[in-house]
Amino acid sequence: MNANINQQHMFSNKMIRALLVPIILEQLLNSIMGTADTMMVSNVGSAAISAVSLVDSINILVIQAFSALAAGGAIVCAQYIGQGNKERANESARQVLFIITLISVAVSAFCLIFQKPLLHLIFGAVEADVMRASEIYFFYTVLSFPFIAAYDAAASIFRAQENTRDPMLISMVSNVMNIVGNAIMIWGFHMGVAGAALATLISRIFCAVVVLAELRLDRQPIVVRDYLKIRPDWRMIRRILGIGIPSGVENSMFQLGKLAIQSTVSTLGTTAIAAQAMTNILENLNGIGGIGVGIGLMTIVGQCLGADRKDEAVYYIKKLCVIAEIVMAASCVIVFALTKPITILGGMEPESAKMCFHMVMWITIVKPLIWVMSFVPAYGLRAAGDAKFSMITSCCTMWACRFCLCVFLIRVMGFGPMGVWIGMFADWTVRSIIFNWRFHSRKWLEHKVI
Repeated sequence: MNANINQQHMFSNKMIRALLVPIILEQLLNSIMGTADTMMVSNVGSAAISAVSLVDSINILVIQAFSALAAGGAIVCAQYIGQGNKERANESARQVLFIITLISVAVSAFCLIFQKPLLHLIFGAVEADVMRASEIYFFYTVLSFPFIAAYDAAASIFRAQENTRDPMLISMVSNVMNIVGNAIMIWGFHMGVAGAALATLISRIFCAVVVLAELRLDRQPIVVRDYLKIRPDWRMIRRILGIGIPSGVENSMFQLGKLAIQSTVSTLGTTAIAAQAMTNILENLNGIGGIGVGIGLMTIVGQCLGADRKDEAVYYIKKLCVIAEIVMAASCVIVFALTKPITILGGMEPESAKMCFHMVMWITIVKPLIWVMSFVPAYGLRAAGDAKFSMITSCCTMWACRFCLCVFLIRVMGFGPMGVWIGMFADWTVRSIIFNWRFHSRKWLEHKVI
């Protein structure tokens, strides 16, 4: 690496903090509010919480696909900003808004037309009251798809130009609206699962309207107006989809893998299911900081490569991996310290709580050692346009280690729910080796996004 890089950083430590902190806080708030949302719905009854859980397994797949498409647009925008090409940066922003809106409207229309057959195909013969609640919840959340897609696209455009504060504030207000709306609809108007879904729809409409209005203001490099006059630039759209589609496939495969693993854990009985469910929540919580660092890394690497500063892109991937490692270690220790109080407050049975504590203990030991290198460099590789390699690697290790090894350990070797985490640790280890090799090979720098 060039010796003079430290004297000409594109991003100072202050800029990095200003970029990362709002992203991490937004991710943390979304997780906490999502848990609170679930707890409020659980008060409606078992049919309601079952319906929400089932439908959300579909919603997460769709929303992650929108998020990946938006990230593809953010990378293209960031590279044009790094290049100093404001006109093309603005055009790429308009195109990501166009294509994600088009796709989200098409997905919503498909889901509305085939709502009942789709739910019966995926969930099979569930109880009648659960299916009725699922149909109601699915209807309202499907209506919200274009709004959450528009928010993701606009928020990614803000992040591409180093503004992570505005999306965080909008998300914060939206989450509070959702929780307050749940309370009013569920306990005030006794609307049950329809009330919970309607509160979610209203909060997502708010997010989309506000963030699109903010994008019209002249105070930032990228300004998008006259939304109805946007026309497709298919060459630009191919660049966006070239990064967004592989990332979307990768995210969707992870969600399908989680669903497949859940079906295996469900054979272990209610004690193991409860322990695994709580462990999943806690593991997601201690990983939020690392994911936030990775999201911020895409903007930094994208701008560096847009400015053709490849050595500096390498430098920042290394630097942010160190930051992610510190954040990850601290998060794991804090979550582990809170595990017992959380299991007590959650009213878990002693055996489930004991199993949960055991699994979280091993996650706290292993995760700081291997998680960062298995995920954070991949964000940088995607920002360079190396999205297909990331997709293929992640899908192969996930199905081979996380799923197949997990099923073997649980169904054949009788490991119990700990088998899930042994498979997870194996996945992280193999990924970290492959991504380390890819990073040091510098082959990812040979890709061209713009």
